[in-house]
Amino acid sequence: MPRFSIIVPSHGVAGRLSLALDSVLAQSFGDFELIPVCDAPGAPGADVAAGYAGRDVRVAPVHSPPAAGPGAARNAGMRAATGTYLLFLDGGDTLAPGALAALDTRLAETGDVDVLYFEHERTPWWEGEPANPAAELLAGAPAHAFSPEQAPWLTGVRLPVWSAAYRRSFLTGHQLAFPGGHWTGLGWSGLVAVAAGRVAVLRRVVVRHLLRRQGSRLHQPGEHQFDLLEQGERVLVRAAAAGLSGGRYAALFTQVLDVVLDTAAHPGRLPAGRRRAFLRRARRLYRRHRPAGFRMPGGRPGARLRLLAAGAYTAFGALCAGDRAAVRAAGRLPRGRRLRARLTYRWHLLRPLEEDLVVYCAYWGRGYACSPAALHAKARELAPHLRGVFLVEPGQEHTVPPDVDHAVIGSPRYWRVLARAKYLVNNANFADAVVKRPGSVHLQTQHGTPLKTMGCDQSAYPVVAAATGSFTKLLARVDRWDYNLSSNRHSTEVWERAFPGAYEPLEYGYPRNDVYLTAGPEDVARVRRELGVPEGSTAVLYAPTHRDHHTGFETGLDLEAFCAAAGEDVVVLLRAHYFYDRGDLRGTSGRVIDVTAHRSSEEVCLAADALVTDYSSIMFDYAVLDRPIVVLADDWEVYRETRGVYFDLMETPPGPVARTPHELARLFRDGSWAGARSAALRAAFRERFCQFDDGRAAERVVRRVFLGEPPEALPPVIPLAERVPAPAAATSVRS
Repeated sequence: MPRFSIIVPSHGVAGRLSLALDSVLAQSFGDFELIPVCDAPGAPGADVAAGYAGRDVRVAPVHSPPAAGPGAARNAGMRAATGTYLLFLDGGDTLAPGALAALDTRLAETGDVDVLYFEHERTPWWEGEPANPAAELLAGAPAHAFSPEQAPWLTGVRLPVWSAAYRRSFLTGHQLAFPGGHWTGLGWSGLVAVAAGRVAVLRRVVVRHLLRRQGSRLHQPGEHQFDLLEQGERVLVRAAAAGLSGGRYAALFTQVLDVVLDTAAHPGRLPAGRRRAFLRRARRLYRRHRPAGFRMPGGRPGARLRLLAAGAYTAFGALCAGDRAAVRAAGRLPRGRRLRARLTYRWHLLRPLEEDLVVYCAYWGRGYACSPAALHAKARELAPHLRGVFLVEPGQEHTVPPDVDHAVIGSPRYWRVLARAKYLVNNANFADAVVKRPGSVHLQTQHGTPLKTMGCDQSAYPVVAAATGSFTKLLARVDRWDYNLSSNRHSTEVWERAFPGAYEPLEYGYPRNDVYLTAGPEDVARVRRELGVPEGSTAVLYAPTHRDHHTGFETGLDLEAFCAAAGEDVVVLLRAHYFYDRGDLRGTSGRVIDVTAHRSSEEVCLAADALVTDYSSIMFDYAVLDRPIVVLADDWEVYRETRGVYFDLMETPPGPVARTPHELARLFRDGSWAGARSAALRAAFRERFCQFDDGRAAERVVRRVFLGEPPEALPPVIPLAERVPAPAAATSVRS
C-alpha cells in the first residue's frame, strides 16, 4: 500500500498536464501512486497520461466522462486509489519540490489524522507575486494534532480541495464522496470538516496552483451558480444532523453564507434576471439554518448579511455596487486614420448580424490562401446559402479568383462586413480594433504545426518577445476566438499553453492540407508545368524558415552549387518565408526556380519530389504527402536558444539530418535522401504529426462550425494507413 495516492483530473488542461505529472514524479519521496483521471481513451489528456504510464509503473490512469463533472472525476480516482492518504491536484497544479517528504514527516509527527491541511500558492497565470491565502488561516491552529473543537474556524470551506491530505480509511468509513453538480469543492470540504475527528496542519506550501487566465469556471455566469445554494444546504443539513457544537456550527454557517454572498455581490456571475431569485433562495438558506443566538459579524460582511436577512435586495445591490469598481462593457472603436471609417464601423456595430455572412482572411490580407481559402471553397459546396467575403490588402486584389467576393482592408466595405458578419475566419488575427459581437463566431485556423515557440511562450526569448509586441493585445485577440483548429495532438497541447483562452479546440486537421489527399497525377503535372519544372527532373523544394535574429532573407545555402553536387537531374524550387515575399516571381537562375511569390504553398509542395528545410513548419504539412524530407540544421543550437522550440528536432526528425551543405549534397548524391532510413524516420514523424490531416478537414469544419452539426455526426478521421496521398512525379522512394 503506497503512502500517498495523488489524483489529477485532466479535463481541459491537457496542455499543462505534463507539468503536474512531472512535479509528482520528480519528488524525492517515492512511495506514491499517481492517478491521472482522463476523459476517455484517445482524448488529449489520456494520450499524455498513457505515455507516462508506459514509462513509470506508479502512474495508473483511469477514465471519467467530462459530462459527469469534476466531482465524478475525483470520485473515479478515489475508487482506484490504494494509498494511505489521498491528495488532489488540478491538472494545472504542481507539487512543490520536497512536498511529499514534508507531508510524510508531518504525518509521522501527528499520527494518523483524518485531515492534514497545508498551505498553497496561487500563482498568477502571467506575471505577479504568488499569494498564500491559507497561511493566515492556518497560523492560529494548534501545533499538534487536534480536535476540530479546538479550532472551530478551520471548517475547510475557505480552503480548496487541493490544500489538504485526506486519510483514505476515514473517507471510506464515512462514505464520503464528492457531490454532483457544481461547487463540489465547497460541498466536499464542508462534509469532510463535519465528519473529521482529528486534524492537523502543515505550515508549508505543498501545492502551487496556477490561476486560469480566463478565471475560475465557477465564476462564469450561468444557472450553475444555484448549485452553490444546494451545496451549502447539503453541508448545513449534515452539520445539524451531526450535532456540531455551537461554535463549530456557527463558524461553518457564517463561512458558507460568505461564499454565497460573494457570488451574489457579482451580478456578472448570475444569469440576467436571476439575481433576485438567487437572493431569495439565499435568504431562505439563511433563515432555515441560522443557529440559535447567532450574532451578526461586523463590518461589510455583517452589513451584507443584515440586508439579505431583511430581504432588502435593492439595498444589497447598491451596497455591493459601491464596494466594487463599475465594470462597463464598452465596444472599442477602430483607430482608423479616417473619421468616416470609424463612424462606418460604429454604425454597423449597432445593426443586426447578417447570419449568412462569412468573412475570411489569410496572412493579414496577403491573398486567397491557406485554410481560409480551403474553407471558403468547401462552404460554397456544402453551405451554398452562406455568402463569403475575402479580405485582402490594397494591391493584392489580383490574388483573389474572379468568382470570389472580396473587400479591401481599410475600405468602408471592409469595416461593414467585419461589423456585420456572423462568422469570421482567420489563420492569423483580425485587427485589434475588431469587436467580438455577441452571437458572432470566430474561427482561428492557425497556419502551421508549432516547432518554434508561439504566443505567450515567446516571452522567455527576448529577441522574439521584442518583435511580438504587446502580449496583452495578443491575448485580447485570443479572447475573440470561439474555435481553434489543430492538426495533431501536439498542436492542441501547445495552443492551450501558448494561447490560453476559452475557445473550443477542434482536432479536425488543417483544411489547406486536404489537397494533398485529393489531388491526382494530373494536378501534380499541371503545377510542375506552371512552375517551369523540366520534365523528368527531380524537384527539390528548399523552404527555410525566418530567423528572428536576422534582419533579412539569407538562404544559408549556395543553391547552384547544391544542384551541381546533388546530381544533374536536380532542380531547386526556392520558397522563402512569406515575410520576404516581394509580390512577384523573381524568375529562375540556371536550375533554381524562385517560387516564393506563388500564391499557393500547397501547389508548390505538390510539385516537389522532396523537401529540404531547416526548422520551417512546412515539414509537418509536407509529411502528409509521405515524400522524402531532409533537414539542413547548420545552426540548430543558435536557433533553439534564440527562438525556443517545443521538442528536439534532432532527436525525432522527419528524415535524414545534414549539418553542412556538403552533407546535404552527399545525401542526394548517394540516394540516402530517399532510402529506407529516410522512410522509417518519416513514418514515425507522420504517426505523431499527421494525425488528423486525412483530406476531409474542411468538410468537418464546415459541418461543425457553419452548419452546426454535432461532433458525432462528422466524418471520422481516416486511419493513416488507409490514406493515399497525391503521387510524386519523379522516382522518389515512398514508404
